[in-house]
Amino acid sequence: MEYEIKKEGKFEYVEIGQGEPLVLLHGLFGALSNFSDLVEKFKTSHKVVVPILPLFDLDILHTSVTGLAKYVTQFIEYKEYDKVNLLGNSLGGHVALVYVLQHPERVKSLTLTGSSGLFENAMGDSYPKRGDYDYIKNKTALTFYDPAMATTALVDEVFEITRNRLKVIKIIALAKSAIRNNLGEELNQIKVPTCLIWGKNDTVTPPFVAEEFKKLIPQSELHFIDKCGHAPMMEVPLEFNEILSTFLSKHTN
Repeated sequence: MEYEIKKEGKFEYVEIGQGEPLVLLHGLFGALSNFSDLVEKFKTSHKVVVPILPLFDLDILHTSVTGLAKYVTQFIEYKEYDKVNLLGNSLGGHVALVYVLQHPERVKSLTLTGSSGLFENAMGDSYPKRGDYDYIKNKTALTFYDPAMATTALVDEVFEITRNRLKVIKIIALAKSAIRNNLGEELNQIKVPTCLIWGKNDTVTPPFVAEEFKKLIPQSELHFIDKCGHAPMMEVPLEFNEILSTFLSKHTN
């Protein structure tokens, strides 16, 4: 599904549908394609918004979780959204957590899936290896329970990013920032209703990470999906959307 990417000032985003804002924050690799099933499901009930995070456009000093959270803050203020339903996958979940901690009054609900912020099996300094297609293909496949999810198009997308030396430097900077920015001491401050949707077979942020989030975030509920890796909204969209729909309906005015 192709969506029109709106460009206003420094912001690029998709906005589709009417209703309460449902803001989706993507991770290090992939943006719109990761959320296509989710957008299709919720565009009839919500204003679904996907800001394209400037992973490679910030200066190196601000290429960090907090730098991205500042961008999201500016975007939400620019759009004048109030009481957003915020959803983040992987690094996007980490950015969502930082935003909620800084602006709790602007957030109605929080959904995390495969989020960093407590622990993740980092990509490591050797990743991504430039120019090694098979290596990138294998790494991408490990994101999923079913390696067939790592389609040629998806692998090509990741491979193209890793061919650019500056982008590789920024990916490593963001990965290291995620490790340094551990939120374990602050999560008990989050008071908004929180839904944790996790793949039981996630090897990047394993199930024990989800259980720790559940323990630390007061108003949280945890849902595991079997035979599912690090990106449930891509790998098992029907189950993911059903859980999310039930959660959001409990917190709709």
